[in-house]
Amino acid sequence: MKKIALTGNICSGKSTVGSMLEEMGAVVYDADKIIHGFYKKGSPVLDRVVELLGPRILDEEGNGDRRKIADAVFSDRKKLTELEKITHEALYEELERRFSRLPEDSLVFVEAALVIEKGTYRKYDKTVVVWAPYEVCLERALGKGMSEEDFKRRWQHQMDMDRKAQLADFVIDNSDGIERTRDQVREMFKKLRDDP
Repeated sequence: MKKIALTGNICSGKSTVGSMLEEMGAVVYDADKIIHGFYKKGSPVLDRVVELLGPRILDEEGNGDRRKIADAVFSDRKKLTELEKITHEALYEELERRFSRLPEDSLVFVEAALVIEKGTYRKYDKTVVVWAPYEVCLERALGKGMSEEDFKRRWQHQMDMDRKAQLADFVIDNSDGIERTRDQVREMFKKLRDDP
């Protein structure tokens, strides 16, 4: 089994590349989606998050409200670190459970924004960075309805894209049209599948 970290900055196109990889036969897990699942009412992870941040982060149904959680930690570095510790510990336990159920010859990608920043990319066999320049990522974020202020705040929490690219085994340039991206993904997929 090959485990590959799929990363890149906000709105660089990680999910687009992840979808292409799934079409080609890879298994792709989105770390954010798994973490969002921990914020459902009754989750022991959510109980720990409420303990850390208080009940104000819950919505009317008793689920964790991601926006309220983000607002509660982005200006408090200590609480952000604690939140990440809680969620990442649970994430890696869940990923290990999922890995154990897969066939031994699987090619598995874990899509996650901060694997390089956190150093957890070292747990993977290879690292793929999806690259796009700041202006392109900003334009995509605004197109999705994100405010410029929110985008800038998130971008500042991430490592410079060019530094990330230097640490990657593969870089997918996702700034110049979907077909060019698909060609790069196809070539990378073939190398990963064929290399021992």
